[in-house]
Amino acid sequence: MENILSLESISYRHQEEIVALDNVSVKVKEGEMFAVIGANGSGKSTLLQIMNGLLHPMSGNVTFRGAQITEETLKDRGFLKYFRTRVGFVFQDSDVQLFCPTVLDELLYGPLQLEIAEEEAMERASEVMKMLNIDGLKDRPSYMLSGGEKKRVAIGSVLTMNPEVLLLDEPTNGLDPRTECFLVELMLDLSEAGKTLVIATHDLSIVDELNARTALLSEEHTIEKIGPSDEILRDEELLLRANLIHEHVHYHGKTQHKHRHSHYFSHDH
Repeated sequence: MENILSLESISYRHQEEIVALDNVSVKVKEGEMFAVIGANGSGKSTLLQIMNGLLHPMSGNVTFRGAQITEETLKDRGFLKYFRTRVGFVFQDSDVQLFCPTVLDELLYGPLQLEIAEEEAMERASEVMKMLNIDGLKDRPSYMLSGGEKKRVAIGSVLTMNPEVLLLDEPTNGLDPRTECFLVELMLDLSEAGKTLVIATHDLSIVDELNARTALLSEEHTIEKIGPSDEILRDEELLLRANLIHEHVHYHGKTQHKHRHSHYFSHDH
């Protein structure tokens, strides 16, 4: 598999002062499931936004299929359309993403902006609504949706553009168990269909279920390690250092005991 997204020596600071990423290099292969894990504030969301051209690094290079992604290249209308049809972004907060009067309008917005014929756009919207089981919501405004419903609609608004790459920022954050399970199964189905998925999360159980190749960001905003998810998730010292698991300390008499704790539970694949 060839690299579809490449980030080389990326550094970024918020407001030119607060370090978000420091000399980060990541390569995502076409058709793979790739997870970016790390504690809150480690730079996961920033990394995905740079992959999507929503932010631009202060140093380093970003390429999609070998083409540079910069402020200048994205000013070219033809290249912008090419890139936006192929790389889709699902925000952590669905309310940031949803702004149209109804669910159907949300699903139609992207294709129509990309000048896809209205009939084809409607066909895509209908197919995606069936896939996500949101047919019955098509005439509702987003403020009348639950958190799980909003997440499905946000994902649907990206899927109607039929991108090659989906970037999902904390996709299971705040969801109920049933919706979380549905979303994990959806991501696995999309991967089986050949889509490239990049998921930023601090939920280790999701990474395990997806069996994703994984990049671990440290609290110093650098890449600590990249490798198979099972290898990284078994390394308790690494996870402890990255603040993804923690230790409880208690005493029996004068004897101190430490127990490592995580919300991660292993699953068989």
